[in-house]
Formats: sequence, C-alpha cells, structure tokens
Amino acid sequence: PQAASARTDVRDCSADPPYLPPTAINTTARLAALRGTMRAHSVHAYIVPSTDAHMSEYIAERDSRLGWLTGFTGSAGTVVVTQDKAALWTDSRYWTQAERQLDCNWELQRTPWIESIGLWILEAVPAGGDISLDPFLFSIDTWNSYSQALHGSGRTLRPIETNLVDEVWGDQRPPPASSEIYSLPAEFTGSSWQEKVAGIRQQMEQHVRRPTAVLLSGLEETAWLFNLRGDDIPYNPVFYSYTLLTNTSISLFVDETRLSAAARQSLRAGCPGPLCVELQKYRQARAHLRRYVQGNVTIWLGTEYTTYGLYSVIPQEKLLEDSYSPVMLAKAVKNAKEQELLRAAHVRDAVAVIQYLLWLEKMVPQGKVDEFSGAQHIDMLRQAQKHSRGPSFQSISASG
Repeated sequence: PQAASARTDVRDCSADPPYLPPTAINTTARLAALRGTMRAHSVHAYIVPSTDAHMSEYIAERDSRLGWLTGFTGSAGTVVVTQDKAALWTDSRYWTQAERQLDCNWELQRTPWIESIGLWILEAVPAGGDISLDPFLFSIDTWNSYSQALHGSGRTLRPIETNLVDEVWGDQRPPPASSEIYSLPAEFTGSSWQEKVAGIRQQMEQHVRRPTAVLLSGLEETAWLFNLRGDDIPYNPVFYSYTLLTNTSISLFVDETRLSAAARQSLRAGCPGPLCVELQKYRQARAHLRRYVQGNVTIWLGTEYTTYGLYSVIPQEKLLEDSYSPVMLAKAVKNAKEQELLRAAHVRDAVAVIQYLLWLEKMVPQGKVDEFSGAQHIDMLRQAQKHSRGPSFQSISASG
C-alpha cells in the first residue's frame, strides 16, 4: 500500500485498500457509538465545535471533544456527523495535519465558512430533519449564523443540553480540574478586587440603560475581577467560573472546594453586604440566571464570550449587549502599576532570550541542537527567571 501513496505520511482513501499513516486514529467505534446516541435523541446531524463553554482560545483536554472524536488535534475546526457521513472543516494551517491524523471515515472540507457547512448539511440531511448542537459550546453569533444558513429549509436547528460526545466519551473523558485556585499577591495587582467591582458598578449606574447586573462568561474576566488565578487550561492562568455582578450582590459560580484558604477569606471578608462574594456551584449558573431574569432587571453582557446556552435564558427586552463586557474593557486598560509590572516581566524574559541566543551560538556549530531540544532549553531558561509561571503557549521553534 505504501507505493500507492506518493506521500506516506498522509492518508490515501482512494487506494485499495485505503492507506493510513501511523499517525491516523481509528475512529470507527467512536462514530458508531455517537450515531447510536444521535438515533436515541432523534438527531439527524450533530455539530461539534473546537471550543469550550467560555469561548476560550485554548481549551483543556476535557473539552477537546472534536479531538477525541476525530483524532485531529489542530486548534480550530468544526465537525458534522450524520448517520452515514462525517466531515471536518478546518483552515489552511491544518490541512496537511488533518490528512495525517484523520482516518477514512472523515471527509476533509477545506472551506471553514459556516455557509459551506450549512450547504453540506442541507445536502446530507433531508427536509424534516433535526440538526442539533450543544448550546453551551456556541457563541451567540455562531448560533445565529447556523440559524440563518438553515432558515426556511424545512430543517430544524435544535439545541440539546446533554452533550452527545460526552455521553459516548463516558468515563474515558479526562476528569474536571482539581488544582488550587489562588489569590494573586497584592504586589502583582493594579488594584484590589473591591476597587474593580466598585468601578464596574459605577459604569452600570452611569449607563443610559441602567443595567442591574453584569454577566461574565469569559474566564479571564472573572480571574481579573477577583485577582484570582488557576491552571485549568494549559498556558492560561484561569479557572472554570461565571460571575453575576449586581448593584447589591456578587455571585461567583465556581467549585469552591478548590479555593485556597486565603482566596476564600479575601472573597468573604465583606460578608454580609454589597462586597460579599456569594459562592455558588459552577453548574448552577444557568438556573440562577433563569431565576434572576424573572425580576425587573437588565443584564449587561459581552456577546463575544457568552454562549447561546446562557444568552437564550434572558428575555430580549432585559438584555444590554456589547461585543465585550465592561470588565473585559476595564481589564484592557492597564494602570501605572500594571504597566510597570509588564515592563519588568519583559526585561526578565529578554534576559532568558539573550542567554538562549548565546547558548545557540556555542551549541549549533557542534551539531548538538535540534528544534525540539532548543525549545526545551529556552523553556528552562525562562523557568529559572523570578516569578515565572510557565510559557504563554508551547514554544514554536524552527530553523533554516
């Protein structure tokens, strides 16, 4: 079979028998199980994205549903599975990688646009069919785009809150994060969380629509607001959470058993009162929101980080929408102390890079360095610098 394939590191599904490189993952059993679950839910097509419930750029292993189902580990993609077809859409960065990792159960689609996904679905699913997805994994805009693509086609877009991939993944799915959520030491914060909350509440009061609450779904937003950090997602100092901040109360939805004693003390210092953080279960965010919107309220949110699953709970007339929440915008403006800390961090990083370049000058002529060992070495030099918490992404290393 190798001779049939000009490049033996990519699949050749037209060969007989098909040629698969050793990097391809056999997904036959996973697809069969998913299709069984789809039949049980009367679903004709199921859409799986490469995001998590917070629209994070990087995701934890536990949220890598697309990766588990397909074997494809690129950071961006969308999958649609029907009873007799399965397709992956991804952009040009990943086409070669997909041909190495997918088996012949999958069609690779080289146009990542939702219009093209919609057209494929219309061809694959007869009129009267149900197209489903997990509403907690789709942004408001993405949901609307699918809705539009299928509008008037006689096919129904139906959100299902049970994630069908999770159902099939079962106990093989990596467990939820369990490491400690800690307070950022005061010397690294531009202002206390109480000052940040007061600033956001002031913006609420001054807004012409007078919102009664701000809903935070982006993980960076909650981490920044409360000066808390975690490591639930590789390379990102965040933890799974939602926040509902009203004029008089603060609800933080998080696994509270993971909060360090100091973090819990910092959040509970103002109890009872308007600067008391009420800790609630992470899973309760939607139910809590549903109760809250019964009242005479207006909820301010950023559409970029809010999923359709949360958004759909809020009646349209009780919504105040911006692309980014006031917390995301406040976080983007660094005060003098934060600017000073950023500059100092860059100086420490520059020292590590200069050490690395010197080391390369010595080692490369001896033929002792490849791209991988080089990347490992710079990681080590950075780690040796004071206050290092690890790189912000996996080192990208290349030569020649």
